[in-house]
Amino acid sequence: MQKSSKTLHSDALLSFAHHIEMALSKPFLVQMRTLKPFSNPFLGASRLRHFSFATPEEAAAERRRRKRRLRIEPPLSSLRQQPVQRRSPSSKSPNPNAPKLPEPMSALTGNRLNLHGRILTLIRENDLDEASLLVRHSIYSNCRPTVFTCNAVLSALLRQCRYSDLLSLHRFITQASVAPTVITHNLLLQAYCDCRKIDTALEHYRLMVKEDAPLNPSPSTYRILIKGLVENNKVDQAVDLKNEMITKGFCAPDPVVYNLLMTGFVRNDEPDRVLELFEELKEKLGVGGGGIIADGIVYGNLMKGYFKKGMEKEAMDLYEEVLGEDSKVRFGAVSYNLVLDALAKNGRLDEAIGLFERMMREHNPPKRITVNLGSFNVMIDGFGLAGRFEEAIDVFKRRMAEKNCTPDVLSYNNLINLLGMNGLIVEAEEAYKEMGERGINPDEYTYVLLIESCFKAGNPNDSLNYFDKMVESGLRPNANAYNKIIEGLLNVERLDEARGFLDQMLEREVKPNVMSYEMLLQAFCKVARLDDALKVLRDLLMDEDLSLGSEMKELVLEALRKDGRQEEFARLLEDVEREKAEAAARAAEEKERAEALAKEEEERKKAEKAAKEAAAARASAAAIDAVLGRRKSADNKEDEKEPSQVTGGTDEAKAGDKASADGVSANEVLPGSNSSVPTIDAGNPTQEVSAI
Repeated sequence: MQKSSKTLHSDALLSFAHHIEMALSKPFLVQMRTLKPFSNPFLGASRLRHFSFATPEEAAAERRRRKRRLRIEPPLSSLRQQPVQRRSPSSKSPNPNAPKLPEPMSALTGNRLNLHGRILTLIRENDLDEASLLVRHSIYSNCRPTVFTCNAVLSALLRQCRYSDLLSLHRFITQASVAPTVITHNLLLQAYCDCRKIDTALEHYRLMVKEDAPLNPSPSTYRILIKGLVENNKVDQAVDLKNEMITKGFCAPDPVVYNLLMTGFVRNDEPDRVLELFEELKEKLGVGGGGIIADGIVYGNLMKGYFKKGMEKEAMDLYEEVLGEDSKVRFGAVSYNLVLDALAKNGRLDEAIGLFERMMREHNPPKRITVNLGSFNVMIDGFGLAGRFEEAIDVFKRRMAEKNCTPDVLSYNNLINLLGMNGLIVEAEEAYKEMGERGINPDEYTYVLLIESCFKAGNPNDSLNYFDKMVESGLRPNANAYNKIIEGLLNVERLDEARGFLDQMLEREVKPNVMSYEMLLQAFCKVARLDDALKVLRDLLMDEDLSLGSEMKELVLEALRKDGRQEEFARLLEDVEREKAEAAARAAEEKERAEALAKEEEERKKAEKAAKEAAAARASAAAIDAVLGRRKSADNKEDEKEPSQVTGGTDEAKAGDKASADGVSANEVLPGSNSSVPTIDAGNPTQEVSAI
């Protein structure tokens, strides 16, 4: 028995060896030899050949393609990074209503790429209406535009300040379930900020940073929002947003963001906070001791902070340090312009001219861009402040043309301001006409400058005409524009017209400021029109956000005392306080009534809901009772059948007994009976039980 087991074991080993030999047959060994590494001295060159290009033009085209892809496709870092967790069998399925991720760049192929090209052609031809219409028509077709195509149209609308069309198209693509990218969000935020709807922009930002949001904000997101907050004089809120950016880790400390905040503190005349922000940025970037920040964007506002603190030596030392020959600080056109502005507006025009000439020499596009339109605007403004009008005009007309720069509305505003200050109203009006010829739309400040220049030249009617043109062009005059009109009319003693413009402000919901009322009060008191002065004073006192200054109060009281009507001032104050109290009571009553109506409506809805639930419960109970009733009746019918069968058998047994008693055989069929009764042997009990 032991010998036979050894034999079996050896046979198994021989069989296994035979299979191995067959597996390593000649074809298999030949195939393995073909997979051996082969050393070829020219292999490296042949591999590199696949990554080279036949001509430099092909290489340049490939670089442009990669840049376009990086420009329109959001970086991978913008996607909300979440740890990958293995789902347990009991975990819930994902929410189908959760926000979707945007399409990748690879979706822009085939017909969708052709559509993208057609829309870009329309944008280049400035036919934005047709481009928007094509996006809307294609969104539900078999060639659906990508989000990159939609972004291109939104960006073009934003550049032309067509905010209503932008918001309409954005709402349309959102309802069509086109998943947005970070660029889409940034375009919308920029539109809100440009329209002075910073609160709406912040609400949209809060949606972006929710936990279930698929995208993270980018540095551009915070630059747009913080710039909007600073321009709306909400610098403290902008600082909080900057802290949130760093705390939540969405973005690294950004010098551009810090520069925007420093700009706000410079405008608010808070130089100490400018220096604090600079030191904080150095700490965040790890630049300790005497180190410097490599990005030159922050040094212009830092110099302005030093100038405002009276530290001119420190400002110029900083200038020499960051702009010296051995400096490692990177400066572009925007960074240079900030330093240029700091020098030109703080009595250092000669240094500003030297820096401007250096910028002009270093300008070598596309390799290095050190001059842009803002550079010329800063120099025009600087020459104007110094009273050097000829040099300012030379910069506008000659130096701009040297670098092929086309002036914008800000350039023309600076020029019109200079010409108007110098009494050259004809030249200022020619500059205004030139704007229209070049297709440059004037803004509110353009018209304010023209209004002021015409009043200064003694042409009040021309000022009124420019005001009407501003309204006709679709611009909304602000309080500053109205104040210029009121001041100019009061200077030429046209008091009634000035009062009419104040009433127009209130009708058009333009909030007057204290200056609007005080100019009229002074004018009416000067000519002893006290009734009109008291009416204006009443309007001022009724405004909750404004208060009467002590000097103006004394002026009005003095005018009333001269006319023996000083008691009317106290009476006016009492009337205003009573009207304010009555208005507050009415507002409280209306609020209470509105709350009561809202509560009543809520209770009514609750009652309707309860009634619907009760009706549904009754209907459900009735349905259940009906089902149970049918089942019960069916059971009763079955119960009725069974006793009838048992009763019938007993009657037949009785009939059989009676027949036996009458001498009739039990196995005979009784008349009227369909069944026969079997014969039962009395002596066999088993047969009797089975019969029963």
